[in-house]
Amino acid sequence: MSGPRHFLDLGDCEPAELRRLVARAAALKADPDAEGRPLAGRMLAMIFEKPSTRTRVSFEAAMRGLGGAAFALNSSEMQLGRGESVEDTARVLSRYVDAVMIRAIDAGRVDAFARASGVPVINGLTGRSHPCQLVADVLTFEERAGPIAGRTVAWTGDGNNMACTWIDAAALFGFELRLACPPPLAPPPERIAWARGQGARIVLAEDPVEAVGGADCVVTDTWLSMGSEPDARRRGALVPYRVDDRLMALAKPEAVFLHCLPAHRGEEVTDSVIDGPQSAVWDEAENRMHAQKAILLRCLE
Repeated sequence: MSGPRHFLDLGDCEPAELRRLVARAAALKADPDAEGRPLAGRMLAMIFEKPSTRTRVSFEAAMRGLGGAAFALNSSEMQLGRGESVEDTARVLSRYVDAVMIRAIDAGRVDAFARASGVPVINGLTGRSHPCQLVADVLTFEERAGPIAGRTVAWTGDGNNMACTWIDAAALFGFELRLACPPPLAPPPERIAWARGQGARIVLAEDPVEAVGGADCVVTDTWLSMGSEPDARRRGALVPYRVDDRLMALAKPEAVFLHCLPAHRGEEVTDSVIDGPQSAVWDEAENRMHAQKAILLRCLE
């Protein structure tokens, strides 16, 4: 008997499966009632070790839109925050709900939860990756610019969990990824090696000008990753990687700007870019809900 269908990292999925997720999210966006209420009577528990806006609201709205229900749990209010093991929490929740979404810093805790869980576990964000966001990002790019395969995506800024997820995606969706990160903040070499081993085209460029030039998509993220403390030296190293009008103008005229939000305006991106005509961040935020629907159906059907 096979176990639950978790959704923990993009690398756990085949490229064809990810393409089906994006296509299904697009179909559900076009016609939210096309599939009726297939999750009627199903319950999703959402565990948050860190605050959230988009993850919480998009998952709850997605679950309700499919006929189910969802509720949020703050780890500090659970026995999980008072010494109960991750595994025991997973075994108990598996008796109450049909799926669990976890947003945590430590990816190892999510992995441990999934190993002990009797129901599907979805990675809502960890310090390692953010796979749900990437499904929404691909959907958003393709709405604006057509298929992402064979295109060029430029990442500029911190080599954080989101940058690492774009590295995974380059291998699975077939686009070239150019990474411009300060050397001390570069993504883990083993993550890049894995993607290249899968055939991904990954270009490392310390200079954001080199990375962004002629790109189809420009992506960045906050300089203060979840769980990290403000650091003046870190901020200083990232200033040259800010996406402003000058840098954005180096990409193709029809290039799409993406940011998973929340944005710290004036730091990693200027107002003129995030509010400009090339920005798709508000569609990107909406598409989280449609992507969550497709992911929930994948895990629960």
